[in-house]
Amino acid sequence: MNIRRRIPSIAAAFSIAASGLVAVPALAGPPAVPQVSPKARVEQQVGITTFAVEYASPGVRGRTIFGELVPWGEVWRTGANEATRLVADRDFTIAGKQVTAGTYALMTIPGKDKWTIILNSNPQTWGTYGYDEKLDVVRVEVEAEELDEKRERMTFLFSDTTDAATNLDLEWDRVRVRIPLAVDTRAHVLVGIESAVDEAWRPHYVSAKWLLENDVDLERALRLAETSIAVQPNWHNHWVKAQILAKTGQKALAVESAKAAQKLGKGDRIYAFYEKTIEAAIDDWE
Repeated sequence: MNIRRRIPSIAAAFSIAASGLVAVPALAGPPAVPQVSPKARVEQQVGITTFAVEYASPGVRGRTIFGELVPWGEVWRTGANEATRLVADRDFTIAGKQVTAGTYALMTIPGKDKWTIILNSNPQTWGTYGYDEKLDVVRVEVEAEELDEKRERMTFLFSDTTDAATNLDLEWDRVRVRIPLAVDTRAHVLVGIESAVDEAWRPHYVSAKWLLENDVDLERALRLAETSIAVQPNWHNHWVKAQILAKTGQKALAVESAKAAQKLGKGDRIYAFYEKTIEAAIDDWE
C-alpha cells in the first residue's frame, strides 16, 4: 500500500471529525486480560465468628515452587502481589494462641517439614516489603504434609468446620499446610445475650418517648414505659413515664415516677442535664 496516499486520507478524516460530521471513538484504556496471579477471597462462618482470607493466587506454571521460587527458611508473603490478609470479626485462637479480632497480614516461613505461621499487625504491605517483625502479633508452628494430587494454583480453603473451630488449609503444588483456628463461641454468645438483655429496656423506652413527644396513643406509650421499667428500671424510663402520666392528668402518679427518676439518676452524667428540668416539673405537678 502507498503510505503517501494514506496520509491525506487520515488528515481528511480528522478534518471531517473536527467538523462534527462523524464521531471518533474515545481512546480506550488497556483491555481486560487475565491476571497471572488473580485475586481470591474465601470466607467461613464458625459459630457466630466470620473468618476471611484475601490473597492473590499464583500458579505453578512448570516451576519448582518450594525450595526454589519460595525459599526454605525465609519470610514469604504467602501468595503474590500484596500481602495475604486474614480477617476475623471476633477474638480467636490460632494453633492455641490468643488473637484479638482484626485484620492481619498472614506471612509464613516455609520449611521442609514444618512451617512458621505469622500474623502481623500491618496488613498494608506489598509482599514482604514493609514487613516489620516487631509488628508480629503471633507466631505458631504447624506441620507440612504432601498432597496426593498436585494443585496448580495456590489456594486457601476451610475444612472440618464446627461451631467452635475450623482449619485454614493452604495448598499449592504438592504441599498442604493446615492452620487450626478456634473461637470460644459459647463465651461470645453469652456476651451477646448479656448485652441484649441489658439493653432490652431500651426499645420500649424509645417507643414510649416517641409516642409521648408526638402525642400519639398515650395509653400505649404508658404501657411501653411500664414494660421498660419492668425489664430494667432507670431514670430514663421513669422520667418518660412521669411525663406521660402528667400529660394524661395523673399528676400525683407523675410526681411519684419523677422522684423515682431522681433517685435512680444520681451520679449519671447524662441525668445531670435533666436534673433541674425534673425538679421544676415536680414542683409544678405538686
